Amino acid sequence: MDLVVKSVAAVSVKTATLVLGVGEGRLLGAQAKAIDEASNGAISAVLKRGDLAGKPGQTLLLQALPGLKAERVLLVGTGNDQALNDRNWRKVVNGVAGVLKGLGGTDATLVLEDIAVEGRDGHYGKYRLLAETLLSGAYVFDRFKSQKAEPRALKKITLLTSQAGQAEVERGVKHATAISAGMALTRDLGNLPPNLCHPSFLAEQAKDMGKAHKNLKVEVLDEKKIKDLGMGAFYAVGQGSDQPPRLIVMNYQGAKKSEKPYVLVGKGITFDTGGISLKPGAGMDEMKYDMCGAASVFGTLQAVLALQLPINLVCLLACAENMPSGGATRPGDIVTTMSGQTVEILNTDAEGRLVLCDTLTYAERFKPQAVIDIATLTGACIVALGSHTTGLLGNDDALLSQLLDAGKRADDRAWQLPLFEEYQEQLDSPFADIANIGGPKAGTITAACFLSRFAKQYHWAHMDIAGTAWISGGKEKGATGRPVPLLTQYLLDRAGA
Repeated sequence: MDLVVKSVAAVSVKTATLVLGVGEGRLLGAQAKAIDEASNGAISAVLKRGDLAGKPGQTLLLQALPGLKAERVLLVGTGNDQALNDRNWRKVVNGVAGVLKGLGGTDATLVLEDIAVEGRDGHYGKYRLLAETLLSGAYVFDRFKSQKAEPRALKKITLLTSQAGQAEVERGVKHATAISAGMALTRDLGNLPPNLCHPSFLAEQAKDMGKAHKNLKVEVLDEKKIKDLGMGAFYAVGQGSDQPPRLIVMNYQGAKKSEKPYVLVGKGITFDTGGISLKPGAGMDEMKYDMCGAASVFGTLQAVLALQLPINLVCLLACAENMPSGGATRPGDIVTTMSGQTVEILNTDAEGRLVLCDTLTYAERFKPQAVIDIATLTGACIVALGSHTTGLLGNDDALLSQLLDAGKRADDRAWQLPLFEEYQEQLDSPFADIANIGGPKAGTITAACFLSRFAKQYHWAHMDIAGTAWISGGKEKGATGRPVPLLTQYLLDRAGA
């Protein structure tokens, strides 16, 4: 679906569906009033009958109004005269998208410029969120269905704006298009079945991406290289599987070589049985989503490549499959990490931190400006924050503040949890330098405490996306594409774009 930005009078637009906002109390904005006058008051006459209350997202479809070139007019509720928050703005956009999806027209024109959205002064933020909502809502994953989804008639949506706001709307749409494409890639990878999407498959996807972009270099470290580097924790996770582990290194050069890169580290456990500490069978199919950290790094890189941001970015994907077998790691095993620290593995289902800790040590060689790891790491994060908010911890207040701000502006929010020194004591081991679990209390925090011991050489943040990376259960089950919007916003800010 194409999004087009135009600056023309709404009354003159020839379109299959013209979309207008109506506030509570049957209030029409300036643009809608002009359309109403052109139609000899046909819209206000309908509203007087009380068919539309104007609550956010409510819709009313009108056919063949006089005096207009539009075949239909779709009225959408925009709430009271106060600015909408992001959630209600999405309700408005989703209400429109839901109706347009079922119509036969190939195009639609949205006249929503005079709607105020809280915290999104000007045109850029409001229209970017609108565009992301439209594009993400059009996502379909039917690759493995014999009966494909019906092709949608709607091919183009035009966003009308004033000449003064056109450049900012176009910038918002450009960024939204890149972000939505990145989210779609993340969702595709997450939704793939684990018999297809394994570490070697992800490595091939990375190589294909590298071939398509001259300023992206890709290196894949196989299990021998992982072992030779002394990544004992990483290697231990994958040793029970027939699918060998892979460390994927993607190096994007968008700035001078002398400029230090930002580093994104993604947990890529392509299937997590729990290993010898086997998970319960119910819902285990969803453990294919345990690679969504890596998938979100793929998606963010896709957005960066589309926008050709003037930054240097290194993406490290720690990919393995956690399976039980005669060769699998056992509870009680002790492994030596790349950093030289030893780890007593008390639970093989706490495997994400094991692949990440060695990858965080590997990140040191790039002399990064900042390192952010993204992982579906702990069920405890879901208990703490549910499925709406990403957990955020780290060792640098400025970095954490930047990420929190990026999440707020991208409507992809995170919440900071403490990383106090007292929690580190829960990881004490009588036999090794550190245990890989810290007991039942504060599981998200102790997991981050574990990682923090391998991230002391740079500014570091950890994002726990266990609750936000996918929708669990039912017909709506599937990857969400988060936190691609947050990460891309953070990098847009660093690039000054």
